Amino acid sequence: MIGKDIRLERIIDRNSRRTVIIPMDHGVTVGPIEGLADMRSTISKVVAGGANAILMHKGMVRAGHRGTGRDVGLIIHLSAGTSISPDPNAKELVCTVEEALKLGADAVSVHINLGAETDSDMLRQLGRVSDQCREWQMPLVAMMYTRGPKIDDEYDVKYVKHAARVGAELGADIIKVNYTGSPESFSEVVQGCPVMVVIAGGPKMDSDEDIFKMAMGALQAGAAGVSIGRNAFQHANPTKIVEALSKMVHKGATIEQAVAALEA
Repeated sequence: MIGKDIRLERIIDRNSRRTVIIPMDHGVTVGPIEGLADMRSTISKVVAGGANAILMHKGMVRAGHRGTGRDVGLIIHLSAGTSISPDPNAKELVCTVEEALKLGADAVSVHINLGAETDSDMLRQLGRVSDQCREWQMPLVAMMYTRGPKIDDEYDVKYVKHAARVGAELGADIIKVNYTGSPESFSEVVQGCPVMVVIAGGPKMDSDEDIFKMAMGALQAGAAGVSIGRNAFQHANPTKIVEALSKMVHKGATIEQAVAALEA
């Protein structure tokens, strides 16, 4: 599996064995929101802050390719669904592992909403992509969420740890899940998942300190990093917020040190 190992090293820091991923796949779901109109500019800003990888849909690879600056890992998202769909929780495969390889991807990602009306279809997609990734030695990131009629709180640890385990059971190399609110509860997620776990950034937060507290709690629980989108690319200073998060993830910076780095 040397091919997969080499590709993983392009999206994970070799020394800390952790990662800072900036997802930018929101354009399909909600359109060209703030921060994603000019992909090249935004990517340059988060890369300057130390992001290990960016995540986007196949059509944005050309729009986001800079040709200058520091290199960054590329994760191509294979799933899609829009907020105006009759069922926004349903995700369909719109790209293949082979397409991602041709575009220069270092990894691919799939979005699964357990509990949705179509979760069996999405699980089938995950299984199929996992098989293709094994064939091509391509790292697989599984975005595992719990959303649907039976889910009363998608941040509840009983759902989050189940979702993480499903992703690992079906062959993902990195699992992205919601943060459960405390290091104690999130440690249950990490302990029950035999592969790397990173946290989603979620909706835009009210303060930078809230972002840092969430990141710190996840890291204390054993998370392998963060995958933060809107709270990074919609920040007043994307470079600084990513730099501060990178110091926490890779250098063990405290919340206070992260705040100081942001204000420097």
